[in-house]
Amino acid sequence: MRTSSRRSRVSHWHPQTRRLLNALVTVGSVLLCLLILPTRIPGMALLGIGPNWLLIWVVAWSVKRTAFLGAAAGFALGLLQDGMTASHPTHALSLAVVGILTARLQKQRYVQEDFISVALIVFGMAILAETVTAIQYSFYSERTLAEIWNSHQLVALSSAILSSLWAPVVYFPLNRWWERIRSIETP
Repeated sequence: MRTSSRRSRVSHWHPQTRRLLNALVTVGSVLLCLLILPTRIPGMALLGIGPNWLLIWVVAWSVKRTAFLGAAAGFALGLLQDGMTASHPTHALSLAVVGILTARLQKQRYVQEDFISVALIVFGMAILAETVTAIQYSFYSERTLAEIWNSHQLVALSSAILSSLWAPVVYFPLNRWWERIRSIETP
């Protein structure tokens, strides 16, 4: 009963106000993910590696959107991450690939929407993103290939485990919000 009253209140707002609020929620969630990305809170890190919050956001965004929108979001967030860290290797490439592949999964057709399916998608995409980064390192790094790929295994597995465990924290509130806005906008 309470949710429907909240929904009806938001549905009575002017469409431009709803769009502005939706944009603020979307941009605010990206900024929050950017702010907590470098943070290593005790219990949220494994071997010094934390969850990839931007990757989780890109998966949440791309699940019910086109491959183009997934790629655009991944590329933009990758550039933001490059601005916060080293731009070499770029994170834009790996997050764009994640956005494209997540959108192409057509999760609605093949996988039920629940905690496990989102966690599995994030797990696989985190390994993929770290592999794209390791490939870039192999082209430009002074380290040997054996060092890069041994490090890659540790980073990819740690990132995938933590990101998949924390994925629902980002995915479910955002997905619920976007679904609510979508249900109001479509007659």
